[in-house]
Amino acid sequence: MGLKTEIQDGIKAAMKSGDRVRLSTLRLLSSALHNEEIKQHRELSEDEILKTVASLSKQRQESIEFFRKGGRIDLLEKEEAELAVLRRFLPEAMNDDEVRAAIRNSIEEVGAKGIQDLGRVMKQVMPKVAGRTDGKRVSELAKEILS
Repeated sequence: MGLKTEIQDGIKAAMKSGDRVRLSTLRLLSSALHNEEIKQHRELSEDEILKTVASLSKQRQESIEFFRKGGRIDLLEKEEAELAVLRRFLPEAMNDDEVRAAIRNSIEEVGAKGIQDLGRVMKQVMPKVAGRTDGKRVSELAKEILS
């Protein structure tokens, strides 16, 4: 079953069970996917769907940080609940050791010698880790390894 079908089935199940948070989150995700399909003028691939889910998840994580700093517990809990729904559609996250291994493989593949090759390394490693870790974290680790 494709991710898109799984999302639609999730919407139906949330409607039947009365789970408002899950329903609104899945509707938001479905809408984001639909908008992306309109923008691309074609149906999205599974990888593109995962990128959209990852993007929405990242937005929720950033909101959680801001709400935590601002002391808005009510909004924080809502964002955390939405993030939990979105994470069900993402592959298991990579830990730092796995990311470092992927970066080292990419360094070998492109023959990187130092920090000046960061762009080439990032271009090589990001497709391998897409949807499983944050690009900012990959960049930080790559800089650390290349330095």
